[in-house]
Amino acid sequence: MAVKLRLKRMGSKAKPFYRIVAADSRSPRDGRFLEVIGTYHPIKGNEVVSVSEEKALYWLSQGALPTDTVRSILSQQGIMKKFAESKSKKVGK
Repeated sequence: MAVKLRLKRMGSKAKPFYRIVAADSRSPRDGRFLEVIGTYHPIKGNEVVSVSEEKALYWLSQGALPTDTVRSILSQQGIMKKFAESKSKKVGK
């Protein structure tokens, strides 16, 4: 099963907010998911992002591939850097 970290759209028309979820790549965008990792509110002027670092690192270590948008969100939060460092420590041993 190929797992992706992606956005699931929630909210009403013209007032979106997103959940960052781990989902099977074959499931629909707003369909079944495995776990909620965080939220993203892209309202202009004051973007709000909350991500569970522990859950995100777990799914990345299990081989989940983030979409481009989720990758940039995780990079802004510093999670991708921590994942790369932990990956290099494993290879260095």
